[in-house]
Amino acid sequence: MTTKKKIAIVTGGSRGLGKNMALSLAKKGNDLIITYHSKKEEALAVVSEIEQMGQKAVALQLNVGDVKTFDSFFSQVSIILHETFHTDKFDFLVNNAGIGKHVPFAETTEEAFDELMNIHFKGVYFLTQKALALIKDGGRIINLSTGLARFTLEGNSAYASMKGAVETLTKYMAKELGSRGITVNIVAPGAIETDFGGGAVRDNQNLNKFVAGITALGRAGLPDDIGGVVAFLCSEDARWINAQRIEVSGGMAL
Repeated sequence: MTTKKKIAIVTGGSRGLGKNMALSLAKKGNDLIITYHSKKEEALAVVSEIEQMGQKAVALQLNVGDVKTFDSFFSQVSIILHETFHTDKFDFLVNNAGIGKHVPFAETTEEAFDELMNIHFKGVYFLTQKALALIKDGGRIINLSTGLARFTLEGNSAYASMKGAVETLTKYMAKELGSRGITVNIVAPGAIETDFGGGAVRDNQNLNKFVAGITALGRAGLPDDIGGVVAFLCSEDARWINAQRIEVSGGMAL
């Protein structure tokens, strides 16, 4: 008898860290539902790559900053679970989707603050709440934070504050969902070479050199440094890890 494949939802799975997480989960034998905001072609390319590994994958459009769309999103998820995966539940939720804004505290507008809050905190809060009806008992929830919630680099006050809120929320989720056997953990990347925040860490050589200089392992992070950690937390080997913040930064600002 073949073991039924487990299904992961990765928000923001069309590029950057989310893409790497999705591919890492697929390599471990999981099926995927990835979400994208606007980059449909990129998302479909990730789906194709996952299918070439022998796993099933579907891409769905989702704006994680717009709570009122979540009911219709999960209606779509429910249909896809039945039609594509022949089940009524999924196993893992990875709250990865996000944006970066680099602006000094004194110049941060209410609009910028609200956008970051809606995507990084309110979106995570209510998307996960809406997911509870469809996630299996014994499932896993992975929330994404940042090294910037532990150390400070100027210009990240609003972004890092939202991630700090998610870290507190993660503990409450773990406590309140424990009766269902669901674990909830934080993965907190350091500075990574992706297009996040305009691709600054990847493209700005001065910033890249600065990051390397304050990192024990002597370089900026790469997407491949992160995805495998998320896949591990969704594995049976990680079943007893709960309510933990795992920073994956190569030892930044020690």
